[in-house]
Parts: sequence; structure tokens; C-alpha cells
Amino acid sequence: MNLRLTPDQELLRRSVREFAEAEIRPHVMAWDEAQRLPAGLRPRLAALGLMGIQVPEEYGGAAMTAVDYCICIEELARVDPSVCLSVAAHNGLGTAHIAAFGSEDQKRRYLAPLARGQALAAWALTEASAGSDAAAIRTAAVREGDGWVIDGAKQFITHGATGDLVVVMAVTSRGKGSRGVSAFIVERGTPGLRAGKKEDKLGMRASDTSEVVFENCRVPASQLLGAEGQGFINAMQVLDAGRIGIAALAVGLAQGAYEAARDYAFVRRQFGQPIGAFQSIRAKLVDHAGRIDAARLLTYRAAALRQAGRRTTLEAAMAKLYSSEAAVRAAEDGVQIFGGYGFVKDYPAEKYFRDVKLTTIGEGTSEIQRLVIARQLLAA
Repeated sequence: MNLRLTPDQELLRRSVREFAEAEIRPHVMAWDEAQRLPAGLRPRLAALGLMGIQVPEEYGGAAMTAVDYCICIEELARVDPSVCLSVAAHNGLGTAHIAAFGSEDQKRRYLAPLARGQALAAWALTEASAGSDAAAIRTAAVREGDGWVIDGAKQFITHGATGDLVVVMAVTSRGKGSRGVSAFIVERGTPGLRAGKKEDKLGMRASDTSEVVFENCRVPASQLLGAEGQGFINAMQVLDAGRIGIAALAVGLAQGAYEAARDYAFVRRQFGQPIGAFQSIRAKLVDHAGRIDAARLLTYRAAALRQAGRRTTLEAAMAKLYSSEAAVRAAEDGVQIFGGYGFVKDYPAEKYFRDVKLTTIGEGTSEIQRLVIARQLLAA
């Protein structure tokens, strides 16, 4: 396996990094305080291909590889995990579900505006009583005439209030368990679809996370996404890839936290020398550099295998578990190295520390990742 990035991938990394430094970094804390991203950001992201990273060119996308996707996500997260979460959820969940399982008509109708930044995708699986146990969802879709009527509520949905369309999983055959769940595309403005409570989050506050409510929401049969009864199975396949994206987000966040702490360690002086000269601080920085590199390699391996058409349930879960937990440690030690300044919003360590915890929760908690890994490694 070739672990070297190609010249094109090195150029991609530089391009996304330069964009993030120039267009995002100056506004990180203002967007965090406002708890929203500006409308003008989306077309600028789209101009770099970041709203349709892996969408085929025939549907208006950038047609990048899975490793390219990780590079883009990593570089955005290094500067602002909130922007990165929004881009990752749009690309890796809602858009990816349509690209993988949509009909030709659905792909032509939805993928081009999604890839061009003219529309924003949400993906609705989680419910108040169905988080880790996603198969326990209660939202239901009932056949009525030549369409479906959807009722229920989804929780913790990225772009729940701002998305232009929602890919929603709903029970269509009660009693069949995971094989009784189907997926639907519901456009914003459809009667019966509304945003519920907007979550007031600990971190990644600029990225919209809201409840999505369906009340007698009628959609035509053409909005069924994939085969009836295959929605949950397809959703798990989408999550395999989505976990690689969250692993890349964690790698980027860890890199940003590490770089901020490293730079500060050679500016802050105590006892007549930079604190980065002290062995205890150097040990922290060295340990995190190694962990971040290991996390990146696990993530890129999973992405490369996926690009080759291999099943990546095990590799994606390993990458997501290790990267997210390594990022938590990097962000925590970042605060420690900044000392008192790490506890205030004037310095970046505080925000990385707030943002990082979601990486061990979203798209499958660390506990769930360990269950997934155990099933793959320890099956009788």
C-alpha cells in the first residue's frame, strides 16, 4: 500500500489549508458565538468542490477519491471543526446516501444542486429513544394512495433547521425489525415537515443541530430512496463511510490543537526559558505527534480500502475509535499546556477542547465502535 500522497493530493491539501486559513480562521469565534455559519460561506466552499467532494462529475461534483475526501475534511477541521462538521454531514451522509442508493432520476434531480452548494443536505436517523440502538426507530411511513405519509421526530440532526432536503429513515413494515425500515427524500417546504428545537451545544456550535418533526408529512412514491425495507441496511453502509469522515475530522482537530499548543509552548516563557524546553511539555507534544500520525494512517487506510471497493466496517470503526480518542487527549493536553489561557476564549485551546468530545459520540459512540470491532474480530 502506497502511503505517499500524490502531487495532486499535496496540492489539494495546500489549497484547502490556504482557504481555511484565509476565509475561515478569522471568523471562527464570531461564528461560534453566533451559533451559525454565514450564508455566503457555502458558495465559497462549493467553488473549491467541497460541497460535492465525491459526487461524480456527471452530476456536477468534484469526483474526488475517498483519501482526497479525508484530506479536505482534515484541513477544515484543523481550523474550525464546526465548518468541517457541516461539510462532512452534507457530503458523507445525506448526499452520499442519494449518490449510493438513489434512482437515476433522484441523482439527476438532487446531486447537482447539492454539489454546487445550491442546496444543503440533512440526514435523519437518530431519535430520542433510538440513538445507539438505531434499529429501534419509531418514525413511521404509511402507504396512502400513490405516496407515503410520514409521522415522527428525529433528534440531533445536523442541518435539521437549515437543510434544503432531509434523507429520513422511517419504519414501513412494523415487526420486520431492521428490514422494515425505508429511506425517503423530503424537501424543505413539504407540508408536515418542520424544524423543532435547536440544540444549544457544548461545542461545534456554529453547525446547526436541530430536531426534525414530521406531522402527517405526505411525499409521493418517487421520494422513496432505495428499495423499500432496505433503508436501515443502506444507512449502516452510509455510516461505514461516514465514520471514516469523522475519523478524518478528529485527525484534523487533533492536528490543530497540537499545533496551537506547540507554537504556544515556544512563546510562553517561565523560569527564563520557553515552557517547550521543559521535558514534561516536550513529552506531551512528542506523544501527540505520534498518535496523530497513527490516527491519520488508520484513517487513510480505511479510505483507501473503501476506494478499492472493499468492505470497511472493521477498518472504519478502528479509525474512528482511535482517532477520536487520540483527539480528545490532544485537545485536553492543549488546554494544559496553555495553562490559565487554555481556559479562556481568547486562545484556541478552549474551543478545540469543547469541540472534540463530539467525535467520540457522533456517528456511533466509542462504546459502539468497540462493539462493532468485537463483532468483526471475535465472531464465533
